[in-house]
Amino acid sequence: MQALNFPEYDFRTRVKSGQIQIFDPVRKKYVSLTPEEWVRQHLIRYLVVEKHVPLHMMACERGLLVNRMPKRFDLVVFGLNGNPVMIAECKAPGVKLSEATYYQIGRYNLTLKVKHLLVSNGLQHYFGMIDYHTGRLDYSEQIFDYQQLCEE
Repeated sequence: MQALNFPEYDFRTRVKSGQIQIFDPVRKKYVSLTPEEWVRQHLIRYLVVEKHVPLHMMACERGLLVNRMPKRFDLVVFGLNGNPVMIAECKAPGVKLSEATYYQIGRYNLTLKVKHLLVSNGLQHYFGMIDYHTGRLDYSEQIFDYQQLCEE
């Protein structure tokens, strides 16, 4: 798989029925190793190791309703009170992060109403904070650690 703009990590992989799979510690199972999954697993490991997000405070590839339409988010981080504090959208490294990507995460946030948004294709990462009082989205050079994500 392609090298990404994350630290190097070791992952558990296997081959089943001729298909490479990677172990997802959030879903606690092996999943197909697609380019998007490669990015998601790097992001999960980065958040756990570098940003101290507890593994049990994340949800991956779960459904939600957006305007009564079923959708599926990539990754959500929950705060200490159990409420979502960040949503992340992962794309394959070959996918350019575009306005459509931001609209997608914005639509998911209509339901989740988190304060922090993260979009990554493994090569570029955009992390933003929403100020619900002003309606502004501000970007940060750094992805916040778990303690900062949980601050009100």
